[in-house]
Amino acid sequence: MSAAAIADSPLAAARRLVVKIGSSLLVDEASGQLRRSWLDAVGDDVARCAARGQEVIIVSSGAIALGRRQLRLPDGPLRLEESQAAAATGQIRLAHAWQETLARHGITVAQVLVTLGDTEQRRRYLNARNTLNALVRLHAVPVINENDTVATEEIRFGDNDRLAARVAAMVSAEALVLLSDIDGLYTADPRHDPQARFLPEIHALTPEIEAMAGAPGSGFGSGGMVTKLAAARISMGAGCRMVIANGRREAPLAAIESGERCTWFLPSATPRTARKEWIAGSLRTRGVVTIDEGAARALRDGRSLLPAGVVTVDGVFQRGDAVLVKDAAGRELARGLCAYSSDDARLIAGHKSHEIADRLGYRGRDEMIHRDDLVLS
Repeated sequence: MSAAAIADSPLAAARRLVVKIGSSLLVDEASGQLRRSWLDAVGDDVARCAARGQEVIIVSSGAIALGRRQLRLPDGPLRLEESQAAAATGQIRLAHAWQETLARHGITVAQVLVTLGDTEQRRRYLNARNTLNALVRLHAVPVINENDTVATEEIRFGDNDRLAARVAAMVSAEALVLLSDIDGLYTADPRHDPQARFLPEIHALTPEIEAMAGAPGSGFGSGGMVTKLAAARISMGAGCRMVIANGRREAPLAAIESGERCTWFLPSATPRTARKEWIAGSLRTRGVVTIDEGAARALRDGRSLLPAGVVTVDGVFQRGDAVLVKDAAGRELARGLCAYSSDDARLIAGHKSHEIADRLGYRGRDEMIHRDDLVLS
């Protein structure tokens, strides 16, 4: 494929990219050892993406698969405490492997462990989002896994397909790659039905599409096509393109860009518009921020709301809650997610951004409401 065609691929066009890698790809099922040459080839893929300015986040399984051999645990299902022990042991090896392969390219790796609750509880969600945004801004590659050491069944994802989709939505990624042992979505399981038809593009998750999902097929992985379609629903709802591709070959990201067979799930919205629609229509506002005319003009010009333009703050809300933005006459101008609690917002209202640290005793965001978190009414 030509360089121009590669540049036009949905993968190459993504500014921010989340790549999910399953245990069955990363760990040899027979020996329980890392597939080192495969991992290095993926590291080369990631470095190539980073070199052209893309921000890459990796969601990597493999900790339990690596740890169970280290602890000499038997084959077959493990008890919860055995899985958690294996995760604690294997996570060190997994993080070290990623650090080694990306260090060859001078790339810094950051380990991030999350649970389902971290993507659902508002304060923890914001903390995770801010941390990940800071890491990619500093040119580090976050390597994320579920925190199996502490997560019990009721607070677990149980598969990294849905975790990766939640992460992609959290950080407003443009593309999510699910590397699998199958090259995409078929009308039936092609391993059992020779008449199964390959589907290269999906634009809506209809009941017919969801009925095509099969059961998990690998020894190490906990997901299957069911979890991949659940991930697609999350991803598409956030305006993020998602692809299911064969990860068995080396350099799988380069293969996707070169046109190798895969299934793309293509939403009608972008991450930015999907997030704006969510802010505009799906959140109950918790307070009111009244602003002066200068701040109102700034909002109409597409800029963020700074504390200096805030006149009053009404209501009780926490950081990340939705608030209404009104002018002095009480007209609604916008709504958005406030970067400060109501108490802190009152303390910095009317003050310059460089005064925030003195007013609060800590350095917060310069903006009361960032333009990415604000929708004009």
